[in-house]
Order: sequence, then C-alpha cells, then structure tokens
Amino acid sequence: MVILKTVRDIAVMREAGRISQRALREAGKAVEPGVSTKELDSIVRSCIEKQGATPSFLGYGGFPASACISVNDVVIHGIPGSDKILKNGDIVSIDVGAYYKGFHGDNAWTFACGDVSAEAQALMDATREALFEGIRAATAGNRIGDIGHAVQKYVEARSYSVVRDFVGHGVGAKLHEDPSVPNYGTPGRGVRLMPGMVIAIEPMVNQGTHRVRVLSDKWTTVTADGKLSAHFEHTVAITSGGPVILTLPD
Repeated sequence: MVILKTVRDIAVMREAGRISQRALREAGKAVEPGVSTKELDSIVRSCIEKQGATPSFLGYGGFPASACISVNDVVIHGIPGSDKILKNGDIVSIDVGAYYKGFHGDNAWTFACGDVSAEAQALMDATREALFEGIRAATAGNRIGDIGHAVQKYVEARSYSVVRDFVGHGVGAKLHEDPSVPNYGTPGRGVRLMPGMVIAIEPMVNQGTHRVRVLSDKWTTVTADGKLSAHFEHTVAITSGGPVILTLPD
C-alpha cells in the first residue's frame, strides 16, 4: 500500500534527508587511497548521531554497519571492513540512510578514489545523469514506468545495463515502502504518481551485463561478469509543483 505523506511529514523527511546527505558528503570527502571502508562507515555513523538521528541501515535485517560501501564490481550492500583498503583508481559507492523524528532519508553516491580510468568516470557520469533523468520523469500524473523508462533509455543508449534484481522504493516511516521503483520499464505503466508520494530513485548501472550475484555473506552483491558498477540515489517527494529532492545539500 502506498502511503501518502502530509506537508508536515515531507518537511520532517527533508530534515532526515539533509542529515543523510551530510553524512554521505563527509564520507565522500574521506575517500582516498589507504582509507578503509570501516573508517568511512565510522564517519557516517558519527555524523548521523551528532545530528540527533539514527543510522537507518545499522541492524536493518541484520546488516552490521551504518552504511553500505561498495567498491568497483560490488553493486550494492557492501559490508565495510577494516581490511578493505581503498586503492587509487577504485570507484566507491556509499549508500546512507538516516532516521529522524519518525522518518527516513536515503541517498547514495559513487566517488572516485584518486585517479580513475576514463571508462570508470564515464560509467559514474552516466549513472548520475540517469538518476536525474528519472527524477525529471517523477511528476504527478506520470507512472512508475515513466521513471524506469527514462533511466533505462539513458543508460542503454550508452551501452551500459541497469540492474533488474534490485530496485528503488517508497520511503517514509519505514525505510522500504511501496511502491517499488525499477530502473527499467514501459512508459504509461505501473502505479500512478500522486502528490504526497515519496520515493527513492536509485539507478544501479553496470558496465557489462545486468546480471548480479549475492555472495555468501547474504549481503554483498556483485556484477556477474566482474565489471564495474555505479550507484546514485536521491529521496524524492512527488508534489503538484513537480519532483522535490529531499536529499540535497543545505
């Protein structure tokens, strides 16, 4: 069931979004060769808690950290570790959620570690722009399929693929709510977008095949062919005046 948010709810979600965005930004600043993903996770947790919020991911479904940190061919749900040391040329996706006054904010970004290859940079650029293509399609009266189609069209025109096993989602009092928001789809199909809906649009884009596999830890999800993957996400409110990104910098 899709839960519509009030104006007050969305105002609180904007604060939750800003908190999660600040934590994401601080962790992103620390991405450099020699840093462990555990150190990045500590930055995320500290930043969220200092702002009076709680990390959305910590303990969620048993997840053992405050952020999902996914490097190179890891698509999503990478578990931070002190033994996972970043190297020059890595691309590092950081996914952060913050729970504040009863609501969640959820966002992700992929950062370059040092000097990345032109191919890696092109993948990141395309994934970021695909996110904004999806957001532009998130207008009241459109349907979920319009968002997915916008993302898919942009990505596949550049010979990349969108992950199909994992999708975006509604956000609110629960981290994951209805509706599901795939990064592929048919225009005019799916749930109709209405003012008061809040959704996480999050393209996960692979350099090669769209297929993925989950490792034995039951979390870490990697590309099936070992090629690179990038991930960008914003929490977006559907309003009568157009889509409003709730996870923007101050």
